Amino acid sequence: MEGWNAYYRNDEEEEENEEGDQSGGYYKTTGRDSLVFLVDASKEMFIKGEDGQPSNFDLTMQVVRSVYTSKIISSYRDLVALVFYGTEQSKNPRNSFKHVYVYHDLDEPGAKRVQEVDALRGMKGAQLAADTMGSGETSLGDALWCCSNLYSDIKLRLSHKRLMIFTCVDDPHGGDSVKDRQARTKASDLKDTGVVIDLMYLKKAGGFDVSHFFCDVVSPPEDESDLGLQLEPCDKLEDLQKRVRAKEQKKRAMARLSLCLGEGVNVAVGIYATAVTARKPAPIRLYRENNEPVRSKTRTFHTQTGSILLPGAIKKAQTYGKRQIVMEEDEVISIKKFEDPGMYLIGFKPMEKLKVHHHIRPAVFIYPEEEDVKGSACLFSALLTKCSERNLFALCRCVIRRNSPPRFAALVPQKEQVDEGKIQITPPGFNMIYLPYADDTRTLDTPQFSSASQVQVDKMKQIVTKLRFKYRSDAFENPVIQQHYRNLEALALDMMAPEDTEDLIMPKVDQINSRVGPLAQEFKDLVYPEGYNPESKPAAKRKLADSGGGAEKKPKVEVSEDELKAHAQKGTLGKLTVPVLKEACKQYGVCTTGTKKQELIDALTAQLGP
Repeated sequence: MEGWNAYYRNDEEEEENEEGDQSGGYYKTTGRDSLVFLVDASKEMFIKGEDGQPSNFDLTMQVVRSVYTSKIISSYRDLVALVFYGTEQSKNPRNSFKHVYVYHDLDEPGAKRVQEVDALRGMKGAQLAADTMGSGETSLGDALWCCSNLYSDIKLRLSHKRLMIFTCVDDPHGGDSVKDRQARTKASDLKDTGVVIDLMYLKKAGGFDVSHFFCDVVSPPEDESDLGLQLEPCDKLEDLQKRVRAKEQKKRAMARLSLCLGEGVNVAVGIYATAVTARKPAPIRLYRENNEPVRSKTRTFHTQTGSILLPGAIKKAQTYGKRQIVMEEDEVISIKKFEDPGMYLIGFKPMEKLKVHHHIRPAVFIYPEEEDVKGSACLFSALLTKCSERNLFALCRCVIRRNSPPRFAALVPQKEQVDEGKIQITPPGFNMIYLPYADDTRTLDTPQFSSASQVQVDKMKQIVTKLRFKYRSDAFENPVIQQHYRNLEALALDMMAPEDTEDLIMPKVDQINSRVGPLAQEFKDLVYPEGYNPESKPAAKRKLADSGGGAEKKPKVEVSEDELKAHAQKGTLGKLTVPVLKEACKQYGVCTTGTKKQELIDALTAQLGP
């Protein structure tokens, strides 16, 4: 073992995050997500709305552009395609289908594709659409078949496949039973291959009746919260964007565990991060010659021989009693392991027992996984209902992943909430709040301050009431990150200047002043002394006097002429202070520019004599 200590890894020097990094998002998935926009290009889609409102086609293109840009930022490796059906011209692989125009193949989004989508909007877009689209001859079966070929041509592994149909025509084939049957058959084939078909139906005169045709084409709801075709048709950009965003964002679980309720009673649940911190993406190193990403490779060498060390030759050590205890990798793993990943129910507690200071890290969301264990959703729903009715939370011991220490957590029930448009705001499930251990809580000596009077407290209550508003976390964006992506967008799309970003974090001073009015000045008069200005600089403090300790200056001390001559004859002028010597020099008209004591003594001695 001699000479091996040079490349031992000391566990005390390693910074291992056992809990995992929630801000990083989710576990890695084995494949890429894919999304195909299948857009109706019939004449009805290009009809302008009332009062100059944009057409349904323009709304759809704005949504497609929004998804493209968000994919570039959040998940640029996902695949996206844009296909039109009912067009005058045809463009598709092998030109097998008439009136189907593949505008974008299934590929990663980029700046060029965003520019091409922008070309379909406005006056130029209207002219381009008039040349290539709007024939009125529609075969949704051919369009679905073309989309199926797009998926089959992809050699990459896809983890999630989704197809979105945008249309305002509820009977695309005009009652042609043959085309209807072909479309239903092809939609069924797509769903059998794992493709989820969604319908984003837009508003039109006379209403949109999904029972005519599309109810047999779209996929069934993925979960109980998916209202699907029960929603009203979209006529606003915000509503359409909200629905598309809710559909296209795949809900990826951080972990999938088994919640053990008792002996042999297990519920499969998924753990989801509902909110993560937005950060600037890390810079990517590129080769200077070809701008290709640089791939780093780490190797470990022996400090004495320089030979490459294999993973089995690297061991870990712990210093104990001035000795290094060498351990194999398997031994370290077995030491760290407490139990298999999972959640184990301990009991139930009333909600009053859960305090605010128990929240030590961001909470996660628990939702059943019916595909893993049949009956999980039913049992989970019953547990959620009873906990909500009795105002209880479930106390659990959980091990999120292998080799991580156990944590205690409170499962707080959460009921479902929907808005006026029947779009889900809050999903049903449990919020898992990590609880602190005993040594995580410290006892602090709080500083003592003078308490405010009741009049001052009442006045501040009035100010707080005036400034109260309904807070929403999603209403405030990080201005630094927003400006960062605006700059990247302007650079990628060859824009003259980036779009301006509004800093929503800055206080609205004019609105605050109009709400508060004279209350602020009244509060200042109650708390601060008269003439106090919090914006002015504090006055400079005087140095305290040596003897009395007060801030006042000492009066001048004058020495008579006889005393000065006596000091000069005895040679004791040095016993006098510098201010006294300066006053004496002024009395005798002695000019001296120096401020040192010896210079003053020499000048007075020359004037008065020894």
